[in-house]
Amino acid sequence: MTSTILDMRSITKTFPGVKALQDVSLEVQRGQVHAICGENGAGKSTLMKVLSGVYPSGTFDGEIHFEDKLCQFKDIKSSEAAGIVIIHQELALSPYLSIAENIFLGNEMATRGFVDWNKTNLEASKLLARVGLNDHPTTKVADLGVGKQQLVEIAKALSKKVKLLILDEPTAALNDGDSANLLNLIKHFQQQGITSIMISHKLNEIKAVADKVTIIRDGKTIETLDMHADEITEERIIKGMVGRDLDNRYPFHTPTIGAELLRVEDWTVHHPVDQSRQVVKSANFDVHAGEIVGIAGLMGAGRTELAMSIFGHSYGSRISGRVYKEGVEIQTNSVAAAIKHGIAYATEDRKRYGLNLLDNIMRNVSGAALHKLSRWGWVDGNRERLVAEGFRKSMNIKAPNVAALTGKLSGGNQQKVVLSKWMFANPDVLILDEPTRGIDVGAKYEIYTIINKLADDGKGIVVISSELPELLGICDRIYTLAEGRITANVPREKATAEYLMQFMTQAKDQDAR
Repeated sequence: MTSTILDMRSITKTFPGVKALQDVSLEVQRGQVHAICGENGAGKSTLMKVLSGVYPSGTFDGEIHFEDKLCQFKDIKSSEAAGIVIIHQELALSPYLSIAENIFLGNEMATRGFVDWNKTNLEASKLLARVGLNDHPTTKVADLGVGKQQLVEIAKALSKKVKLLILDEPTAALNDGDSANLLNLIKHFQQQGITSIMISHKLNEIKAVADKVTIIRDGKTIETLDMHADEITEERIIKGMVGRDLDNRYPFHTPTIGAELLRVEDWTVHHPVDQSRQVVKSANFDVHAGEIVGIAGLMGAGRTELAMSIFGHSYGSRISGRVYKEGVEIQTNSVAAAIKHGIAYATEDRKRYGLNLLDNIMRNVSGAALHKLSRWGWVDGNRERLVAEGFRKSMNIKAPNVAALTGKLSGGNQQKVVLSKWMFANPDVLILDEPTRGIDVGAKYEIYTIINKLADDGKGIVVISSELPELLGICDRIYTLAEGRITANVPREKATAEYLMQFMTQAKDQDAR
């Protein structure tokens, strides 16, 4: 028989001009995996920050009862002392320190002010064994992939005698293999008596591991579903998240495809450090006006490297090949040159490269095309505000006004700001790298609708995605990439996940065009 380990009662959290949480309650049973679902901006992460002491007691209304005790956490350390540990979506690791140093950072095994490195590395090895990571504890975190870094974060949580583990979008940046490994690890911890709360937009993962799921919408608790007592479908969860049935996750679209806009020939890119290594090998592809073209490939296939190297040579070295715009060869050897020729690139890492999180919506929207708003070298602030306000309304960006800081927005709304920036720049070809990563299903639908509208306006759209259903749902053609080579060019009517995977897992000596 299960017992309640966590009971959050009537939690209300207000920011200036915004009520992020309103009378939210959450009850979690000991030893279970409890999922929290909701659209971007629904208040999921805010609720977990309240629980973990990021927002200390006194900055919100309501009560937190953990293991039958009323808790008033003043900071993260006090919640961790009680056994509550949160792993944020943006991993809090120092890349320049070793695995062991990261695990025990702030909790060093020291005697008389000196760290016992033998004991530190030994204990780190034991924790790494628990999470299934075979790397030596002295390995620098910078030398690990994202999947392994996630495991280091979990090992760090285990070092703190965790009773309740909170994972905020734990698989958002992971490939399918690393995601499956992490989900198995969560189930393994459950068998050891560790309770987990998992925030995720990936409904298939929630169905695979969760015992219960609580749905939050617009800062309010909507319902809690028992994943075992009822036959809970993904569609049922979506209805709770968005407040309506979503009959089709991909909006219907009839393409009107015109003349060729962009053609890339014999494109080769070498690694920026190891210049003897080819990352993209003699790639050829094209995109037409009004067409949505997908690029599919496994992690490390070279998708992002291909896109970034075309967009101003912003990745790689010894780049060779030719780029044609409407049949005329152009040079894209700088970002400014690429933008001038009507090519835009929306990065997969919007927080690091796509936005200035410390600035407001208005400045981010205008950033790529200030020349449209300037006269004699001065930016017209009134026009800038009007333009940004127009995009805020038309793109349904959830913010009180365009003076709101971009870093305070949810992931889905940040992505809409990125798209607004490039829509204002008005490119002819828009490359979208993982445009819906970390975004809920309702916001995804809005992004897909925007992509369709851009294609209807005659733009050429290139979509890079790790989610094959997404590419199959929105693209007119799909190129597959494997080991840096384009291995197939698949029309929509022939595309299936199985067919694409054949070409994603085998590199060929020549391009398929």
